[in-house]
Amino acid sequence: MRHVDFSPLYRSTVGFDRLFGMLDTLGQPESGQTYPPYNIERTGEDSYRISMAVAGFSENDIAIEAHRNVLTVKGERKDEPNGEGTELLYRGIASRAFERRFQLADHVDVVGAALKNGLLHIDLKRNIPEELKPRKIAITVAPAKAKQIEASVN
Repeated sequence: MRHVDFSPLYRSTVGFDRLFGMLDTLGQPESGQTYPPYNIERTGEDSYRISMAVAGFSENDIAIEAHRNVLTVKGERKDEPNGEGTELLYRGIASRAFERRFQLADHVDVVGAALKNGLLHIDLKRNIPEELKPRKIAITVAPAKAKQIEASVN
């Protein structure tokens, strides 16, 4: 895999540290974290949804936190004792603790979260402030104040 050196850009730019940091992490191999699986979908022009498969977790076992453009989803399930007289022969349903982090773009807010049929749905919306939206500038015609100079004929 190729590695890109961003050091020349650091010398000639100001305020792009976060962008270069994100580009650096894209080049690094992932930490191998694949649990729990998730989907990211676009549900509208400015709305998105993250769906995570969290079978076996209840809403009390999951914590969602959004802080400084990072969405963190943590899950920790308390072990439930088996019923009396039962013995677990095979555990195929994962119930291990997890923590997933998602980088959010500027002005993306978490609207809500719902747990349904073993899927955790987190709804996101991009709210661009009015002062950052493009605006159309009206062009006015300046009044013509033509000053006529009369030439004297001799």
